[in-house]
Amino acid sequence: MKTVNIKINGIPVETEEGSTVLQAAQKAGIRIPTLCYLKDVQECVGSCRICLVEATGARGLVAACSYPVSDGMEIRTNSPKVRNSRKTSLELILSTHRKKCLSCVRSTNCELQKLALEYNCDEDRFGTEYREEPIDFSSLSIVRDNSKCIMCTRCVAACSKQSIGAIGPIGRGYGVHVGSPFDTPLATTTCVNCGQCIVACPVGALYEKSATEEIWDAIADPEKEVVFFTAPSVRATLGEAFDVPAGTNCEGRMVSAIKQLGDVKCFNMDVTADLTIMEEATELLTRVKSGGALPMFTSCCPGWVKFVEHYYPEYTDNLSTCKSPQEMFSALLKTYYCEKKGIKPENLYVVSVIPCTAKKFEAKREEIGGYTDAAITTRELAKMIDEAGIGFSNLPDSEFDDPFETATGAGTIFGATGGVMEAALRTAALALGGKDAPIEFKEVRGTKGIKEASYKLGDTEVSVAVASGLGNARKVLDSIKSGEKNYTFVEVMACPGGCVNGGGQPYVHDEIRNTLDLKALRAKALYDSDKGNGLRRSDDSPAVLTLYKEYFEKPNSEKAHHLLHTKYVKRGMGL
Repeated sequence: MKTVNIKINGIPVETEEGSTVLQAAQKAGIRIPTLCYLKDVQECVGSCRICLVEATGARGLVAACSYPVSDGMEIRTNSPKVRNSRKTSLELILSTHRKKCLSCVRSTNCELQKLALEYNCDEDRFGTEYREEPIDFSSLSIVRDNSKCIMCTRCVAACSKQSIGAIGPIGRGYGVHVGSPFDTPLATTTCVNCGQCIVACPVGALYEKSATEEIWDAIADPEKEVVFFTAPSVRATLGEAFDVPAGTNCEGRMVSAIKQLGDVKCFNMDVTADLTIMEEATELLTRVKSGGALPMFTSCCPGWVKFVEHYYPEYTDNLSTCKSPQEMFSALLKTYYCEKKGIKPENLYVVSVIPCTAKKFEAKREEIGGYTDAAITTRELAKMIDEAGIGFSNLPDSEFDDPFETATGAGTIFGATGGVMEAALRTAALALGGKDAPIEFKEVRGTKGIKEASYKLGDTEVSVAVASGLGNARKVLDSIKSGEKNYTFVEVMACPGGCVNGGGQPYVHDEIRNTLDLKALRAKALYDSDKGNGLRRSDDSPAVLTLYKEYFEKPNSEKAHHLLHTKYVKRGMGL
């Protein structure tokens, strides 16, 4: 590719022809602040005017996120004119922003707050006139507070990228605002609760519906026994909330922190990820042999399940009937565990720690059974750890509690896109190909939006696809619908990159998201854990083997179907 030579703040920079000023600066390690720009979500908009710079040959200041470089160009990112312009833009944004910062969910972790401090802004220079309307608490997962919206439209871009479009700009001029069609409550839309809008939002205008106060009450209740269980990807992301480098596996410290919240137990959700594979792989093999609905789709992602129910209801029969690992675990705890320990189910308070806001919706689905008392995001767990005054960085490692402490590497990789597929292939390969079956299926790994592969497992040819991000899921479904593609098994995660990039993961500022491949770093922590685990097939899980011996008898048994499987709703464009 042809390159050009430019100077940024007097520093020579060689960059690709056609690059924007922002891309060139990022490559050279020179920071230009942004608000509306977010890599892979919304680029080249230039609406917030925070990334303005001076450039030779340009009339006035230009938006670095959209202005292309040219050979010999000289750029100033920090001149008095640039700084004054940015300060004025920030003060204008602050004039329409409800500045209730001390109690805001993004306090000290807000991109607007950070920039306002950097540029010595006067928050009242232009007065304050924010949009006054009730906070939208209608959704089971997501809260919208338009009084804090700064109209960067990153949430709109994220929702559009997911091919949902549940929110968008409404009105014109000064009255424009972000909302659902006809300003209806979010719960009345076809929102799938994925939470990618929260991940994109730079301020506190969008956040999850918190369950932390209910959990604190349960911990304090002498009649309640409280148990936590943590999803595979949480160990790879929780540390980021405490300034631990991205991609660090903090499993031991995570368990220690949870146990210091009170008299609680902490279990490993990877166990029911393994259990999901045993049930799902058996279901797939049954469908292949008996002519059931194919391709079979994974069902562990509730955002994806709701997407199918709304937009492709004709394919609900293709979804695996397996509950997600979260709901399998809760069902086990309220039945098997309570029977084993002599606990009344109503006295056991079950908390799942998940990377996902859609799991909050899933926990309330009537079809599931109501076994999960509270589902909290990685962010909510981090907040509870802070509230308890626990110094996360200095914690010693602890082990998960018996009897749900040991899982296989197959369960761990559930948190990355392609992980469910690879885990299922490991078990299916053993069943169809015998003891010499492969253990790694690297073709389905990586953060690419759509991956395809074909495998010969024994005498059976298996064609698979993996999609992450609902925009990519739509492409896969449309290719199946048109007859262009013919798969045996399809894995879909609603969030780009899978659960490691879920809507409930720690807040990460745009300047980090724009320069680091967080999805890859977080996924690597899970694959490294898998590789170091002596148990790598779900079939080898001691906890799962015990469950079948003591309780379920075998995968897809009548009892397993009663507790571990579910059904779906053909919602269409209704609710």
